[in-house]
Amino acid sequence: MRRFIDLVAAVSGLALLSPLFAIVALIVAVESPGNPFYGGRRVGRGGRTFRMWKFRTMVKDADRVGPGITGRRDPRITRVGAFLRRTKIDELPQFANLLLGDVTLVGPRAEVPDIVARYTEPQREILAFTPGIVGPGQLYYTTDQQHEIPEGVAADDYYVERLLAPKLAIDLEYVERRTPWSDARMVLATAGVMLRGLLGKGA
Repeated sequence: MRRFIDLVAAVSGLALLSPLFAIVALIVAVESPGNPFYGGRRVGRGGRTFRMWKFRTMVKDADRVGPGITGRRDPRITRVGAFLRRTKIDELPQFANLLLGDVTLVGPRAEVPDIVARYTEPQREILAFTPGIVGPGQLYYTTDQQHEIPEGVAADDYYVERLLAPKLAIDLEYVERRTPWSDARMVLATAGVMLRGLLGKGA
């Protein structure tokens, strides 16, 4: 049933959002020449790696000149990229991953391999679940954690040492108890964050 819902959401989302995709892709490419989409390596269920697609929010090849976790006022983030991140519009291409089965609609955040390599053994339990486009850990990071990373520190280290454990705990507790109704509420909560970002009231 969950896979059927994912397929319906993926096909509907890609069809309805295709005009927006074209506009955003053009704006991204005009401000910062290069591919407007970014396929970052992420770790999914069972430790399988895949490419997670987003709109590019940083300068070209940013992952080669800085950490995987972006800190406060990261100079690699473009002006358009800052808006896309605040509104979560940058995440919309993940509907392609939803169609492919890399992710589900609601689930834990898919992390980069370097971060997963630093999981403790109990934290690796999260890899038993399919990552999601939206999820409680992602919302918690967006609304409570992402601005905690101080300027001038190693963002990856700070994230792993201070922010990762509570976020993973929230995700693990959620996926062990979730219901279709809690998933629906999570989607609505994420839509609310997007709306606040569009209105300039995002975190």
